[in-house]
Formats: sequence, C-alpha cells, structure tokens
Amino acid sequence: MPRRRHRAKPKPSDAPRLPAKARPRTTPGSKRKAVGSAPAGRSGKAARARRTTAKPGAPAKTADRGGAHARRPAASTRKLPSASRKGAARKPRGRFTPPDPVRVAAILETLERSYPEAVTALDFESPLQLLIATILSAQCTDARVNMVTPGLFRRYPDATALAAAVPAELEEVIRSTGFYRNKARAIRECSADIVSRYGGEVPRTLDDLTTLRGVGRKTANVVLGNAFGIPGLVVDTHVARVSHRLGLQNEGDAVKIEFALMPLIPEAQWSIFSHWLILHGRRVCIARKPKCSICPLEALCPRIGVTASA
Repeated sequence: MPRRRHRAKPKPSDAPRLPAKARPRTTPGSKRKAVGSAPAGRSGKAARARRTTAKPGAPAKTADRGGAHARRPAASTRKLPSASRKGAARKPRGRFTPPDPVRVAAILETLERSYPEAVTALDFESPLQLLIATILSAQCTDARVNMVTPGLFRRYPDATALAAAVPAELEEVIRSTGFYRNKARAIRECSADIVSRYGGEVPRTLDDLTTLRGVGRKTANVVLGNAFGIPGLVVDTHVARVSHRLGLQNEGDAVKIEFALMPLIPEAQWSIFSHWLILHGRRVCIARKPKCSICPLEALCPRIGVTASA
C-alpha cells in the first residue's frame, strides 16, 4: 500500500489577510436569496423594482418566492398529529391513599366468605417437613414440591439424616424443583443447625428460625403460622401484588410490605389473610390481566396499577 503523504503546511505570508466577504443568508428550505441582496450585474433598486412590478392583467406577485414553504404555518401554530389510540400508553387506574379501616374490614369479610377453604398448599406431617418443603418451593410450584417431598422424607426421615445426606444424592432427589444445588446445600446446613443447636427440633420463634440457613422471614412465617399456630404474615408475590392493587400498601420490599400490613390486619388473621390473598391472586387477580369482571372485591378495589383487565 503506498504511503500517504502529509499535507503540506501553508507557507507564512507577509501580506495581511483581509476579512472574507459575508455571504447573504437564505431561509431554511428555500433557495431564495436574502432580501436586500441583488443579483449579479443589477443594482439593489433595479432588483426590487423587478420583483414588485407586475404585468397588466397578471396576478400580483410577491417578493417571497418560497413556494410551499412560504404558505406553511409557523411551527408554534402547526397542529401536531394526535397519538394513535392503540400506541398511546394508558394511565394506571387509581392512586394510593391511606387505607380506610371500614374498607379494610369489608375486604377481610369478603375474602373470608369467598375462600373458606384457604390453607397452605404444601403437604406436610411435621414442622420439619413443612420447613424443608417451603425451602424447596422457592421458584417452584407447590404441586411440584408435593410430588418430590414424599420420596425425600422416606429416604431422609429426620434432621439428622438430612444433615448427613450425600450432596450428590440429595441433589438428584430434588433436581426437578430447580436450583437443586443451592437448595440441597441449604437443606443440609439448615438441618445441621437444627441438630446441633436445637436438639433436632425446629425452633418456634421468628428470631431463631431466621438464623437457619436458607430461612427468611417468609419461610419462618409459613412454619410459625401453619405448623405451630403462631400468627405470621407471609408476603410472597401474590400477597405483594394483590395488597398493592387493593390499596393496602405502597411498598416495594417484602419486609416493608409485611410491616405495612401488620397494623391493618388483626393479628389473629395474619396467617389466614396470606392464604386468602394467595388464592385470590392465583384464581382472580392474576398478574398480567386480572379478572376484574368476576372479582368479589370489585366494589372495594381502587385497582392501583391495573392497566388492563378481563
């Protein structure tokens, strides 16, 4: 490839440089010269006379030869096309306001009447089985967990057996629940803590349960409310979504949602309230397009954040 030559630098000149002659500006979008500039060979007075003089019987011409640009309205007065109804974003209905105690009581009464059979969907026979099943239910359906736990507990009947389980064998048993490596590790370490610190029995307090591997406030409240009968407010995706649409809370974090709902719901109903919202979220108030037309809470719901419904 031939080598490019550097551009030669201009040689300095002793003669002083004169300023360049200013060129007349033109209107954007038009080739017409600015008013006041005459064509070459004509004086300014002659050019103006030529533009303003019309022949007899001919329509008068104006000095502006911009064509269509001259008749176009100014940008400030031009009417913009309206957005199409299909592409325009719809505003969510409702705005969050502090919940009214009378409305909250009516919501609880309606939920109790609509879902009298509300219980946890996980099958268990002991607090330990419920604890392990809840760990397995993360990012997995309750139906799938119920298919896995019978064989799991036949092979590992107590916390001691689970703590001593071979990792590869335990992973193979729970593989279908997803994230099986992390879940197997959490089950083994959680069971080892139960054996070493609590004599093989699942603790009965929220503070003790949350110190176990893989156990957060949600899992702890599930065990307390369903295995020990101690009220616990479980916040999962359904509870967070439905309670926000109902205007009961306006938080984004699960722990903040839990503390926002606690003063609204009687403590004796904390556990059952979570089951009500979980069933309602699965059957009616689904995530993408809630079935508002058949919802028993339609008259009590402000539909916060709902943009489309069935």
